Amino acid sequence: MKLKSSKSKMPRLSRMHVGACVGTALLAAGPSAFAQQTESGNTVRMERLEKENAELKKRLDALETMAQKEGLAPSATGPKFVKSLSEMQISGFVTASYFYDTSTPKDRKSNGYLWNTSEDSFSINKVKLTLASPPAERSGEKFSAGYRASLIFGEDAAVVNTGGEVQGLESLREAFIDLNVPLGSGLNVKAGQLISLLNYESGDGGAANANFSQGYQWFYTGNGPSAGVQLGYTFTDWLDVKARVQNGMYAGAIDNDDCKTLMGAIGLKPAKDLWISLIGFAGRENPGFTVAGGSVLAGYQIQNLGLGFEFDYFNFDRAAGNKSDLWSIGGWLTYDFTAQWGIGLRAEFLDDTDGFGINGVGLAGRPGSAILSPDSNGELGSVALTLNYKPWPNVKIQPEIRFDRTSYKNGFDGAESRFLIGTGVSYLF
Repeated sequence: MKLKSSKSKMPRLSRMHVGACVGTALLAAGPSAFAQQTESGNTVRMERLEKENAELKKRLDALETMAQKEGLAPSATGPKFVKSLSEMQISGFVTASYFYDTSTPKDRKSNGYLWNTSEDSFSINKVKLTLASPPAERSGEKFSAGYRASLIFGEDAAVVNTGGEVQGLESLREAFIDLNVPLGSGLNVKAGQLISLLNYESGDGGAANANFSQGYQWFYTGNGPSAGVQLGYTFTDWLDVKARVQNGMYAGAIDNDDCKTLMGAIGLKPAKDLWISLIGFAGRENPGFTVAGGSVLAGYQIQNLGLGFEFDYFNFDRAAGNKSDLWSIGGWLTYDFTAQWGIGLRAEFLDDTDGFGINGVGLAGRPGSAILSPDSNGELGSVALTLNYKPWPNVKIQPEIRFDRTSYKNGFDGAESRFLIGTGVSYLF
């Protein structure tokens, strides 16, 4: 019985032992197999992600290339329009004023006075906007180019801007291309609508000048902008020359005949703070007359004291055989007491020997403001004293008193003399 009982237990023990061994083997092998399967799955997923990333990178590269071509994204060299915008210089000013004329013209138009359409009235004289690149680099080694364009709006625009309306830009003051040609030390070429080489004063008025009002010389013995081509060359630090071919002296943007006006200037700088400009011009303006003449401009700065000089001579040769001469002389004195306070004094005299250059000459945009007189010839003089106050670097306030006198009978709205009293304010940006 005992032997039988022992035999019956042995198979069960053996089966249990075998099962335990198999289970142990499976438990031992399980993690290894699972690890192998996991590793294989990760590899597949990584390969898939790498492939997707590579495809995505190709698509991004293609989009970036397209954006660069369209100028919508930065590139290694930078889009041209972004570069142009970063180099563009924007400047200008806004000028307003009030002036009273003691001759009290009945039509409220001060004869021969430029900067206020109506006396005893607040005026928006000028709003100027200039867009420009850096000037063409003066060099004898490489070509370079630039541009400049200025627009002026306001009551003075008709006098300052010449002929822009025929271009669809009645507010255009100047617009030209500035080129450097690598000849010698660099030949400067300007083509477009150019401001005159004449006159000591700037046509920007009080924003640029020490006197707020514009002198008679600037208008009667000067000329407005005109379309043309100018060559300039600097020989030394003290000598430069300019030669210009342009539409007529007063034609502006569009010429009215087949003749052109020639103008040249020699610039001298004999000392550091002294400059002199010798100018000559000649040309047929229209079938009615030709004009020729010359000017001498000079300026000298002695610390806070500034001196200016202008002499002009105009000869008008009319088709009828008559010749007329007009000449003018003017001087300027400026002194800055401090960075905020200064004065400007201008004195000028014009002699119209034959009554062709002043009497009856209209002011653009100023109907009824020409000097009218029965006299065949006459003289015109003016003295202006201006206080320059700059409470901030970009603000300029200019109280001014000006005395005008003429030998033209009744030349100033029935009078021969008058005072103009008022103030101009400019904000420069």
